[in-house]
Amino acid sequence: MKNLGKLTLVLLLAVSFNFAGAQNEDNPWAISFGINAVDFYPTGEDAPLGGYFDEFFNATDHYNILPSISTLTVSRYLSDNFSFGVAGSINRIDKFGDASVDDLTYYGLDGIIKYSFANVIKSKKLEPHLGIGGGYTWVDDIGRGTLNGSAGLTYWFTRNIGLSVQSTYKHSFEDALASHFQHTAGISIQFGGKDTDGDGIYDKHDKCPEVAGLEAFDGCPDSDNDGIEDSKDECPNEAGLAEFNGCADTDKDGVANNKDECPTVAGVKELNGCPDADKDGVTDSKDKCVNEAGPAANNGCPWLDTDKDGVLDKDDKCPNEVGTVANNGCPELPNEEVQKQLSEYANVITFNTNRSSFKKEAFKTLVAITGILKEFPQANFKIEGHTDSTGSSAYNTKLSNERANAVLDYLVENGIAKARLSAQGFGEDAPKASNKTRAGRAENRRVEIKLAN
Repeated sequence: MKNLGKLTLVLLLAVSFNFAGAQNEDNPWAISFGINAVDFYPTGEDAPLGGYFDEFFNATDHYNILPSISTLTVSRYLSDNFSFGVAGSINRIDKFGDASVDDLTYYGLDGIIKYSFANVIKSKKLEPHLGIGGGYTWVDDIGRGTLNGSAGLTYWFTRNIGLSVQSTYKHSFEDALASHFQHTAGISIQFGGKDTDGDGIYDKHDKCPEVAGLEAFDGCPDSDNDGIEDSKDECPNEAGLAEFNGCADTDKDGVANNKDECPTVAGVKELNGCPDADKDGVTDSKDKCVNEAGPAANNGCPWLDTDKDGVLDKDDKCPNEVGTVANNGCPELPNEEVQKQLSEYANVITFNTNRSSFKKEAFKTLVAITGILKEFPQANFKIEGHTDSTGSSAYNTKLSNERANAVLDYLVENGIAKARLSAQGFGEDAPKASNKTRAGRAENRRVEIKLAN
């Protein structure tokens, strides 16, 4: 019993160290299995810590080894780099110190609190540890409790599989069971960690747990392998440069491709990477006078006075028709020819079947009508909608009214003052042709725009 104080001091010193282990919250569970050797040398009052350690490794003369898997340990990580495990072992005893004994049975059931300091030596492969615990050991019919102190080492071949060795001193509190050493060697397997995307980074530390990524980016991907993680890469599928946030600059004009409107032709930053030969601030692709400077409002060309009415095209609401300065270059009111043209345009506005929405080809006509109305800002117009007789009268009136108002809305949205316009639907009440023929019905489906003042 006098060695108990020595043992307690040794164990207290052991647990006073700062430990960090390979088994942690990432892989909280571990199972180990292998063989064990029981050594009762030396025996008696000084056994074994007060005895002679020159025989500690004398396996031939003193070790009792069962040639099969004879020990199993299951452990669970707790916190602060320590874990708790439960171990079971069996053996056959035929060597008791220097003496031979009959074939005795040996059973052990032990618990251990283990501290690992793999982090202290900054190693992901080697995991030294010390432990303290207790258990119950039976040799044949003799069973007694023991206080155990352990020291061991695990070499991890992979993140989850390693080779472990451990020596445990089991101190018996009663003379009926001799204190002794038990050595174990075997395979340790860690498990329980969750890695959803299988990129080798556990979900707890993975900022992108559902997308495989790189350790350098905390589990987030770098799809184009340009060294910039996708979340910070403005062009994640095209390798680029850090100065352009992961985007390339193909034409090397200092404008990244994703912001370069002309990525294959060197240009200027002010024009989003596009060239400007005449330096008028209008890119060549949009400049109708590439070699002659002009304002952007005139597509890069100098302002003209096409109709020679003394009002420049930029100020002339009717640049192709002689007008007055007082009326912004437009005639005061539309003449009969203009009204006829306006009527012809209105008659070819087409709508989708049974709807008030325009067909694609109608927009060109609407643009033309808008231009004419803008030429005569002092004139007011009324928009009339008409249908054929197909369907009910109420439905046709409603549809024609919606179509007339659709034209009105388009004109207002494109710069015609609403106060200058009115809209009304007449349905089938004012046909221009017979509704009995297909051609007649097509002629009756129309919009008319008339001068109101």
